[in-house]
Amino acid sequence: MTDQASQDALTLPDHRAAVAGQVERSVRPHVVPITLKQAREFVAAHHRHNKPPVGWKFGLGLQLGEALVGVATAGRPVARHYDDGRTLEVNRTCTDGTPNANSMLYGAVWRAAKAMGYKRCITYTQADETGASLRAAGWVKVKTLEARKNWAESSVALKDKRDPVGNGGVPRVLWECRVHGA
Repeated sequence: MTDQASQDALTLPDHRAAVAGQVERSVRPHVVPITLKQAREFVAAHHRHNKPPVGWKFGLGLQLGEALVGVATAGRPVARHYDDGRTLEVNRTCTDGTPNANSMLYGAVWRAAKAMGYKRCITYTQADETGASLRAAGWVKVKTLEARKNWAESSVALKDKRDPVGNGGVPRVLWECRVHGA
């Protein structure tokens, strides 16, 4: 690197320096551990159509400098027929719009899941979402699901549990990553 390039890298704002390839690792997005409380607060502040998750098996954050720019939470599959002990569901990802953050989170969750012995990881998107972040992280589309009623819709006893903000009534797409041969 020339002396002028070194000087330019030091004076450019972080995002321009990153484009120029002259940025230190500390200002690149990197995965960090987070608590459920941190994940819930981030989702409450930034997610456009889902409420914070209630529970989880684990979660990951994505940090840029000192700022948390994204979170992912993973837990048991909501659909009982996928809850085989070897399948993990990404229940939420949420970012502040940082480029590629969602892809980084999906990739990090899958790597962590494999390290924990999971053979398959699933998630859902709304049908009108492109899935670009998932495809970039190596996930594949499994199927499109018709809109459904809220899970508590059929029960009078569960009326107070219904989520007026949730994804009931919205067509969805199921995505997965799996260990080869599993």
